[in-house]
Amino acid sequence: MGQSASSRLTDAPPAMGGVSLTRDYTAGLPDECLALVFQSLGSGDRKSCSLVCRRWLAVESCSRRSLSLDARAALSDVAPAIFGRFDGVSRLALQCGRRHDSIGDEALALVAVSFPGLVSLKLRACRALTVAGMEAIARHCPGLRELSVSSCTFGARGIDVVLRGCPLLEDLSIKRLRGLHDPSATADLVAGAASLRSLCLEDLYNGQCFAPFIAGSPNLKTLKLIRCSGDWDPLLQDIAVKVPLIVEIHLERLQVTDSGLTALSGCIDLEILRLVKTPECTDAGLATIADRCHRLRKLHIDGWKANSIGDVGLQAVAQRCTGLGELVLAGLDPTYRSLELIASNCGSLERLALCGSETIGDAEVACIASKCTSLKKLCIKECPVSDQGMEALAAGCPKLVKMTVKRCSGVTPDCADRLVASRHGKLAVNLEVNDGSTNDQQQEATEEGSALEEFGIAAAIGGSELPRPLVDGVGSQGRWPGKKKRAGFFATRRNLVASALRRLSHGSSNSSHSPSVRGEGEPSAFSVSVV
Repeated sequence: MGQSASSRLTDAPPAMGGVSLTRDYTAGLPDECLALVFQSLGSGDRKSCSLVCRRWLAVESCSRRSLSLDARAALSDVAPAIFGRFDGVSRLALQCGRRHDSIGDEALALVAVSFPGLVSLKLRACRALTVAGMEAIARHCPGLRELSVSSCTFGARGIDVVLRGCPLLEDLSIKRLRGLHDPSATADLVAGAASLRSLCLEDLYNGQCFAPFIAGSPNLKTLKLIRCSGDWDPLLQDIAVKVPLIVEIHLERLQVTDSGLTALSGCIDLEILRLVKTPECTDAGLATIADRCHRLRKLHIDGWKANSIGDVGLQAVAQRCTGLGELVLAGLDPTYRSLELIASNCGSLERLALCGSETIGDAEVACIASKCTSLKKLCIKECPVSDQGMEALAAGCPKLVKMTVKRCSGVTPDCADRLVASRHGKLAVNLEVNDGSTNDQQQEATEEGSALEEFGIAAAIGGSELPRPLVDGVGSQGRWPGKKKRAGFFATRRNLVASALRRLSHGSSNSSHSPSVRGEGEPSAFSVSVV
């Protein structure tokens, strides 16, 4: 009692009751094998194992590749001890709360010196960082491949120095970056990056300062532009000429017109297109995309109830993009005719979501049931369908394995139960009625995540969006949001391994050890987590 965690560590794990106290049963296990075991554990179990003995502490520290740290200013005082312990880290996330002072350039320079092999860096709300700190990253971490910044203040210059110093950078995400309004600070930015494969710009004022850089990245495959002010048609025109091999484009809440879509149709390798709340894009622009981009396999459209996209555009997609495998229609009012054409022509369609439509009724659902023979996942939200339409799915869509129905007042829990029974338990039905309740029989499907999340649809379709935090958060285990929770066999395996290790090392009463991993002198506020 009263001893620190470090003072309780021994050279070898304690033996179980009834077993020889002089023998270490893990001594013959090589460090490399022990490290593989640790990699199969979750964050809490890894922390517990690191407190068993000095050897396990050393192996766990050397084998850890990802860290997530609270980046408040006080981190600078304990950073040397933390970085000295976890010297093999290649993926680092630093996040500070909005109400706290963040680390500064000196701490980031220490990061760069301590982890020269860094390949992934995430900075969240580190508002005290300047261009000088980013220069240290560029100078000491030339192998950086992934950079994500959110709610930082070093402006375009901070991004520019990293682009110039890290020639292998492949994935770049810039969200809510401040300091872009000054023209002098955005002039003479790097003209492009040959290694860049993915770029996301979100919630930026004057995000067009990156337009020359985007157009000058010939190997760019994925581009996401979300809630950025200004006219983006000129950039799409440049992309069609200079980045013709792009395969995925996400346009959300942007000023984009049919002119931009027409230019974008020149990217004939385009496979994934998401048009979310872009009311100036009409049937004409979508038809142009369909005419030339025949490789399109994923199409998401949120029409925002603007009625600018309807049957004409969807029929063009059905006639020319027959390899479509995933289709999401939200805030649109397609008729039976366009849905029938899609169902008949797109024989590879496996995932379909229809949300916030006043024209999707029983007849349309029956059409889907009879013609979409490859469909595996179906989501219907806020549509005037009833039990009659749903029951048509009992005999149709033979490959259907998961269906989500949300806020469709005409569909009852009894209908969902009958659908499950008709498929002998091979179909998971997640039914959410208007009061937000979910049928108990399919609670497991709800826990696995809603179909809306799988399709990448916001919780509020065609209307007001749910409030988002200004700073991306970190989960209770230090994991970044968006990562799917592992389940099934792999989760069970980790639990079994963790249980076996605890029994081997402590017996049945080892729960007294704290699961937190702390460096020497490290305060409890700083969480160190496997990502």
